[in-house]
Formats: sequence, structure tokens, C-alpha cells
Amino acid sequence: MPFYKFGPNDLFFNVIKTYPQCKFFIHSGNLHYNNRPSHSGEFAVNINHVPSGYISLYEANVDRPSGQLIYPFISKNSTNIAPRTISTESYNTSFSYGDELAGTYPLSASITKTLVDGTVSRTRITALQNVFNFYTPLSRHYAYTSSFGDKSSQTIGLVSIPSIFYGSTIKRGSVNLKYYITGTLVGELKDEGQRGELVQTGPDGSPGSGSVAGVVLYDEGFVALTGSWALNTAITEAYGITDNPKWVYFGQTISGTVEAPYSAWELEFKGTNLVPVRTMLAHAPIGELNYSSNPTYIGHGQATTPLSGAKHFRENDQLTIKNTVSSSYPDPTGSFKKATYISKIGVYDENRNLIGVAKLATPVKKTEERGFTFKLKLDF
Repeated sequence: MPFYKFGPNDLFFNVIKTYPQCKFFIHSGNLHYNNRPSHSGEFAVNINHVPSGYISLYEANVDRPSGQLIYPFISKNSTNIAPRTISTESYNTSFSYGDELAGTYPLSASITKTLVDGTVSRTRITALQNVFNFYTPLSRHYAYTSSFGDKSSQTIGLVSIPSIFYGSTIKRGSVNLKYYITGTLVGELKDEGQRGELVQTGPDGSPGSGSVAGVVLYDEGFVALTGSWALNTAITEAYGITDNPKWVYFGQTISGTVEAPYSAWELEFKGTNLVPVRTMLAHAPIGELNYSSNPTYIGHGQATTPLSGAKHFRENDQLTIKNTVSSSYPDPTGSFKKATYISKIGVYDENRNLIGVAKLATPVKKTEERGFTFKLKLDF
């Protein structure tokens, strides 16, 4: 089997940028992601063992009985390696050498909502102080303390988006929030200027129309809502406190036991996913790769058993190659030409270990006067 080394112009590396769409719909404590229904399997009511609106990070327990889920584990040994969920003190005192240190699957992720007011700790907002101030050149609404408000004391609705949903960063200008009351749209926020300002753009003439109701931290995956005007003064609901619908209460029913049956919310955005791509050019030169060890390469009915004895081992050198040249007549056949059919291309490392196989949808006929270049692409 011949080996060919990739030349300096045969390998290319680039990155494909994609923008995956994400949409969350929230109502009465129920969360739905990209309109995906909940699927049941043969052994599990929920095929991925994660709640509605969540995604499984590894999908390692698809349709398994609840009592037979696989899980990650290591044994305690001299390396002192342990899962992060096990503290150093517990590792030293509660486990003996050889004990199994187990984790749990499935791991899942979804958006979360925190209402930061005078009744809860503001540590999450305080931790983002430098990030808010960093984006201030884009808009004064980012400033931690300004004439637009003091984030150290004002009520903020903080929506947290795990990076698994957006990749490298949230695409600027793609964030869209909608607020519904009894099925009617009462408010919509967009970042049309792509500066991170969430401006109420609809419905026309709605309370607060044209005002900035919050900002988006695109790289960090946070939406900080500060809009405190009533979107509908005729409705009051229990968002933790009984009040009119406001932007700070966006998605509040997923934060705990809050029930607000009149309210529904929709969050939509696009992620930015960078996909590394390796392109490899594999050449089949003219006059080469025209012999095959495939048994179908030789004529039918010939003995292929090597000749061997006490002092020799010799393959049969009188075998005839099957003629695959087509002819318009059954006899005589077309003039003989060596021909092979390339159906697979193996990729090897420097030690000639096979690390990948590319399969062609249709085998390519290779004759001595033909040369081919196959373009292989691998993304990560």
C-alpha cells in the first residue's frame, strides 16, 4: 500500500463562523427551548432525563432506565485527583485508597432568571461591576453608576445564558425580548443599534416605547433588565411581589415558585460559533496507484495461493489482471489498460498509525493516464 506525504500546499486551516438560533418561551414556570417537544422513550418518560427547556451536555443516558444511568468515576489513588464536587477535606477524611469517587450524569444547562432587589444578595451584580464599566464607551446605560441609574441599589432582572447556547459570543443586535399578557404583546425589546441597549420598539404607542429597558453583556452571556415602568396598569400579578407587569420581572416564573399565569415571555438571540476546519488535499498521481491487492483485481478462477516449501516462499507471478476496458463487441474485448477504483482514502500520522478514513460516495476509476486530487475537510 503506497503512502504519500502531505506537501506544504496540501494543508489548509481556517475557521467557519456560524450563527445558531436560540429561542426560549416561558409561561407559568414552564420553559421551552426552540419549540422542542418532550420526547418519551421505551425506558424513560423523558428520553434525555433533563427538564423541558434544558439541554443535556453529553447526552450519555439517552432512553436509559432511571436506575441504570451511566456516571463518571475515578478511584482514589496517589494522584489525589477528585471530582470538583468533592472537597479536599472530604477527600482526605471520608474516602480510603481504592474507593470509587463518583459523579452524576446527565449534566444539563438552561437560562436562569434572578430578580435582584432589596430582599436578595447583590453579589452577582457587584461581580459584574467592572464588566459594566468596560462597556461604557458603547453606551452610558452600561455604567455601574450614572444618571441613568445606580446598579448598586436599583432593581435589576438578571437573565443568565450559559455559553453552550451561544458559543464564543452572542451576535450583536440579535437579542429580542417579548412580553405577553393574556396572549397579547405588550412590549418588545431590540438592540437595533448593536450597542447593547435594549430599546422598547413595540407595540407602537405602548408605555415606555422608545426607552432603554436594559443592556446585554454579549461576551459574558447576561441580560440586565432595569425597565421599571408598568407595561399594563390594569393587570397585577405575583412576581415575588404583587405588581404590574414590568421588564424587571421578565421570565420570573422560572426563578422558583412564582406564579404569574397572565404573563408569558419570549427570549430570542443568535450565537456566534467558531468551527475550526482543516482542509487536506490528497493526490493520486498520473501513472501511480494502478495496482490493487483486492482479489477482484485479477481474473476470475486463478489460483492465488503462494508457492511455498522448506526453503522458499514465492507468490504466483503468472496471474493475469482482469481487463475492465469496455468494448462494443463481446469478442474481441477492448485493449487492456490497468485500472483501479478508489473508494477510500486513509489518513495516517507520522508513525503510520491510521487516524482517519474518508469514504467516497461513488468509487472513482483511476487509469494510468489519469491523475486526481481529493479534497478532504475535517471540522472540530
